[in-house]
Amino acid sequence: QVQLAESGGGLVQAGGPLRLSCAASGSIFSINAMGWYRQAPGKQRELVASITSGGSTNYADSVKGRFSISRDNAKNTVYLQMNSLKPEDTAVYYCNADGTVVVGIVRRFASWGQGTQVTVSS
Repeated sequence: QVQLAESGGGLVQAGGPLRLSCAASGSIFSINAMGWYRQAPGKQRELVASITSGGSTNYADSVKGRFSISRDNAKNTVYLQMNSLKPEDTAVYYCNADGTVVVGIVRRFASWGQGTQVTVSS
């Protein structure tokens, strides 16, 4: 129904920046919230940041002041600007989106991206 394609992960030194992008495609009628989650080895997946269609944002305490989430509704794309990266930010980052699709009728969807690795070296 809806595919999420992430990009922008990689290896960066501590203190450096990185920008993630996630583009949604498919028979999209509308997208409500979009967000970024991450999962480090041996840990549960956790919310990093989310943004509503109206632009309201929410951040995990651990990234407040360092990360910034934004979206381009015309492109169905969400971004995560990560600054002042720390080794503890190392994880696989997943994009998430929910909304509605048109498949004959309008149906709700909730999709995940395949994940992109972010590694921060000390």
